[in-house]
Amino acid sequence: MKKYNFNAGPSMLPREVIENTAKQILDFNGIGLSLAEISHRSKDFQPVMDEATALIKELLEIPEGYSVLFLGGGASLEFCMVPYNFLRKKAGYLNTGVWAKKAIKEAKRFGEVVEVASSADKNFTYIPKGWTCPTDLDYLHVTSNNTIYGTEIREDLDVPVRLISDMSSDIFSRPVDVSKYDCIYAGAQKNLAMAGVTLVIVKDDVLGHTPREEQGLATMLDFRTHIKKGSMFNTPPVVPIYCALETLRWLKANGGLVAMDKLAKERAEILYNEIDRNKLFRGTVENDARSLMNICFVLNDEYAELQDDFFKFATERGMVGIKGHRDVGGFRASCYNAQTIEGVEALVACMKEYEAKH
Repeated sequence: MKKYNFNAGPSMLPREVIENTAKQILDFNGIGLSLAEISHRSKDFQPVMDEATALIKELLEIPEGYSVLFLGGGASLEFCMVPYNFLRKKAGYLNTGVWAKKAIKEAKRFGEVVEVASSADKNFTYIPKGWTCPTDLDYLHVTSNNTIYGTEIREDLDVPVRLISDMSSDIFSRPVDVSKYDCIYAGAQKNLAMAGVTLVIVKDDVLGHTPREEQGLATMLDFRTHIKKGSMFNTPPVVPIYCALETLRWLKANGGLVAMDKLAKERAEILYNEIDRNKLFRGTVENDARSLMNICFVLNDEYAELQDDFFKFATERGMVGIKGHRDVGGFRASCYNAQTIEGVEALVACMKEYEAKH
């Protein structure tokens, strides 16, 4: 039975990326050693870093004056590193879910934090509208895609202050105007690579201006440390970085971010149309906030008792990872770049078959 991977993260990767990475783990470029055991400072691995960095800059059309970093700690560490490097007096956060709340909690350790807007009143089922960004902020932080709740900000905001975004679950799914941001960060395990590396894109000239400079920033938490050492101040996660390189090659070969954007819209339209049509199911968020990456839905109230049964039914037909997060319930189909139209159509067929039974 063929399986279709809808896991939210670690998530589906293109098959060729998995196969090529596996080959290099066995024998890296024919040198007789595993990718997992070579020195990160060797002449064999440096080209991996160089090519991966170059492809990121090319695919995202990153302007001059930005650095690309490969760090550890996931987006969760960036919740701390961002305010540590950017927060002088006051920062603003758009509160759109669990990960935004976690980022807010960490930022409060370094200065005043204001929520410029929040969708907590309706369990984060919408993206706030009509809010005004204060002009006295050191920066505004947004979470572009909310993996748990299935909402997404699929545009680059225009704000009068520095803009920082957690793009962990929608990076590389659409073209981005990087020039509007001073920092973008993303855990790789959703749309870029296996878990273990975090991508950070940071504007160089905005660093070094916080009150903490007087005492000196903690070495590992200072972005400039990693810029100066080319992401090799300490041993980087070499296998996940190589996996990211293979994904970046795959992205370029398959039309880049314009093609990924088109595919994301096609997948989402197929699945959302079925959710809206099917008498058993309904979406969980407002239509204009629907994520193209994480598609959340539940059974209608009159069929709620069928939740476990449908999950079993779908699992038996090869649907993997569709159980919704505990904060939302129901089901979640994560449709990152590697997800195919075939996979989405298989899930839709499964939903139709289950509807016919009831």
